[in-house]
Amino acid sequence: MSAPLLQVNGLVKRFGGLVAVNGVDFSVAQGEIVGLLGPNGSGKTTVINLISGALPPTAGSVALQGQALTGLPAFRVARAGVARTFQLVRVLGSMDCVENVQAGLAFGTQNLPQRASRAQALKLLERVGMADFAHTTASELTYINQKRLELARALALRPRLLLLDEWLSGLNPSELVDGIALLRSLREEGITMLMVEHVMEAIRALCDRCVIMNAGSRIADGPPAAALAEPAVVRAYLGDDDA
Repeated sequence: MSAPLLQVNGLVKRFGGLVAVNGVDFSVAQGEIVGLLGPNGSGKTTVINLISGALPPTAGSVALQGQALTGLPAFRVARAGVARTFQLVRVLGSMDCVENVQAGLAFGTQNLPQRASRAQALKLLERVGMADFAHTTASELTYINQKRLELARALALRPRLLLLDEWLSGLNPSELVDGIALLRSLREEGITMLMVEHVMEAIRALCDRCVIMNAGSRIADGPPAAALAEPAVVRAYLGDDDA
């Protein structure tokens, strides 16, 4: 069996006396879409921040295809092949969409000249359904289109691993269908995904496995139906009286 693309071992993050992540272990295989689930405050986004280099871990390790990422700054993690979106969308509001994606390309490893960078940015915007907004200033976009722009910028890094933090939240039913189809097509192109998500329709449609957290610890890991049915997971979401 080949080594996993992502390996997380004993990950711990303390903020003073608060243990936000407590000894979390899991792996993600090449080509998988894995859901990182749990109630609000369970530590999911902190795990994403630790993997992406936005935060240093207190203890534990993160490796991408055997390459240690632990403690590396975010730009080096990105160049190693990890890209992400954010729970609170982060776009460069004063720039247009093409320039936003070109900013992502500038952090990659391709080192494209200006004309090629612009052409590649336009292709990526088309890939996420934003071709008609290429010259729109990012601050003028709707929330949903800002999410699409942020995804295009993440794809500009040509990631081996894409971290999605509630990218599908806030979509209406038709947008959700389109979003699920887009993520499925990215997987077909070889992109592995770890996604924090609360939209159960998307989890069931996309995820091969779910890693479920509560109070900073992993409480389940398996196919969606089996993992969500674990007694500890039911208690975490519904409480003891309803379990």
